[in-house]
Amino acid sequence: MKKQTKAIDEPFCRKDPYGALSMPVYNSVAYEFDNAQDMADTFCGRMKGPDYSRTENPTVTYFENKVKSLTGAADVVAFNSGMAAISNALMAVVSEGKYIIASRHLFGNTLSLITGTLRRFGVKVILLDLTDAKAVEEAVNKDVCCIFLEIMTNPQLEVADLKALSVIARKHNIPLIADSTTIPFTETDLGGLGVDVEIVSSTKYISGGATSLGGLVIDYGRFDFVSCRLRGELLFNIGAYMTPQVAYMQSLGLETLAVRYNKQAENALWLANELYKLPGVKVNYVGLKDNPYYEISRKQFGETSGAMLTIDLKDRDACFRFLNNLKLIRRATNLFDNRTLAIHPASTIFGLFTDQQRKEMDVLDTTIRLSVGLEDVEDLLDDIKQAL
Repeated sequence: MKKQTKAIDEPFCRKDPYGALSMPVYNSVAYEFDNAQDMADTFCGRMKGPDYSRTENPTVTYFENKVKSLTGAADVVAFNSGMAAISNALMAVVSEGKYIIASRHLFGNTLSLITGTLRRFGVKVILLDLTDAKAVEEAVNKDVCCIFLEIMTNPQLEVADLKALSVIARKHNIPLIADSTTIPFTETDLGGLGVDVEIVSSTKYISGGATSLGGLVIDYGRFDFVSCRLRGELLFNIGAYMTPQVAYMQSLGLETLAVRYNKQAENALWLANELYKLPGVKVNYVGLKDNPYYEISRKQFGETSGAMLTIDLKDRDACFRFLNNLKLIRRATNLFDNRTLAIHPASTIFGLFTDQQRKEMDVLDTTIRLSVGLEDVEDLLDDIKQAL
């Protein structure tokens, strides 16, 4: 079956007694067993089935199975936020004294996790330009435990060569871990590009209009210990599993993901081309043919380039005036809502970093980030023009 069909018609693990077409929301915390042996076998992993909803729940399992079917992954684990997915995926591979190779071009909280929280537990980090494969190769040593990046960085919109990085990762037998939130997995084949572990904030495109918080770790099975630690250790000990209510909403979101995403990407491309014509506005969108990452993005992700773009204005004051003048576009964080959203990353998402840190991350005071939604694009353009 094609992906769109799989997104809708994934079978239930067990037949619903009432013939429900949508997977019901199993709000139960615990589950009754027929006998003591089944109970022991389930708790110890010898029998498949839910034992306690902190580690497994039928509604969440159904959502995980949908994603597994769409990606061809060996295993998928759903978490209660994108940051929970990132932190659990990294905790599955790191240990005291080990190094993570990562880019400075990361979402603010992801960078804080790697350079702050994990560092307090003895994990070290090497920050590099991940578009420079030679520099990455030279930086790998026996204590490096993984290479981590975003497939399209936020808000810099940088795209690294995943194949080149995967060759380095294979050579040194370390996992390549990639946050793919900016381009849905229905449009890509990151496993085929050499990514070992894919991380998604399902809050974004998948949720279907910012209905719910969630995250996914998609494990392609090249390093068996990843799923073993996620399911056999971290879900038990940290307890960041997705709730059944969220899994229900995001299963529904998956059914319309491809339709919504393609329209949003189409809107973003049209808007970027129109904004490109405006005086005093610098546009950054990977789908523009003169963008330095246009070719590598097409090669890796196909014909679409996501629904995020940035514009640069004269200075911070000009950005604030622009935001304050908006009438249709919402001043809000988050990405890939049905609504178009605008934010000044330097003063918000990266607002607690120092000026020097923001400079090193190429987060500029002149940049406005736009997440393009499903409104009529001419209305969006009119709003931007009047705000300018």
